[in-house]
Amino acid sequence: MPELPEVEVVRRGLAEHVVGRVIDAVSVTHPRSVRRHLEGAADLAARLQGLRVDSAQRRGKFLWLTFDDPEYALVVHLGMSGQMLVQPADAPQEKHAHIRATLHDGTQLRFVDQRTFGGWALSPLVDVDGTRLPEAVAHIARDPLDPLFDLDRAVAAIRAKRTEIKRVLLDQNVISGVGNIYADEALWRAKIHGNRIASALTKTAIRDLLTEATAVMRDALTAGGTSFDALYVNVNGESGYFERALNVYGREDEPCRRCGAPVQRMRFMNRSSFFCGKCQPKPRGV
Repeated sequence: MPELPEVEVVRRGLAEHVVGRVIDAVSVTHPRSVRRHLEGAADLAARLQGLRVDSAQRRGKFLWLTFDDPEYALVVHLGMSGQMLVQPADAPQEKHAHIRATLHDGTQLRFVDQRTFGGWALSPLVDVDGTRLPEAVAHIARDPLDPLFDLDRAVAAIRAKRTEIKRVLLDQNVISGVGNIYADEALWRAKIHGNRIASALTKTAIRDLLTEATAVMRDALTAGGTSFDALYVNVNGESGYFERALNVYGREDEPCRRCGAPVQRMRFMNRSSFFCGKCQPKPRGV
């Protein structure tokens, strides 16, 4: 699933190519792509028709468009393989283009989703801590790249958790935007094993970890995100290349770039965790 840097790359593309344009028509060709919009495809298409896109916004890994109608937003769930592509109307249709929004300038915004885990849904806008958010996103914590992110508040929230620090990093209600890849990379940079208990870490250690999480996501954003296959692309269909700079994720048995010890892999929350056994010693009993 794309994480904060990948979603931010898409958001920037939408801000450049879609914001300010009016939606002339919307067509939906796969019901799963609008399953979160409980009123159905026809209602979604009718309510979007004629609206001007005012902004492309993001919190953590969640993406949405706002319109000149201030009451609701279009929440875009990218899922495992969702793509938001801006194409000329006469460009060949992608095999898995399940939603197409034709804009007034003749271009199309296409939602392409091979695995159909993602989709579009309209959500009412609500006020949360002085910020207008889609109701579907209101429970999501601020992410480290948010200008209003409160580092001290995040440190306190993390230290209150009596569970593994990696599990806390992945909890979007505590801190948003960090997924499996960047959690492993931030933990490696901070020299902390993911199975360490959050409440047992010092404030300084957690501050350092959040600083590293912020840095690794900024680095990934500069590189256009991380693409392991053709499923993650920006609005122009281009892949990111931060994979080349990953220090531990996906590098099992390769030498740690800091100490030379082999990178290890272990199962964690039905996924894989990668770490350096020397730089990030396991806590006792793990």
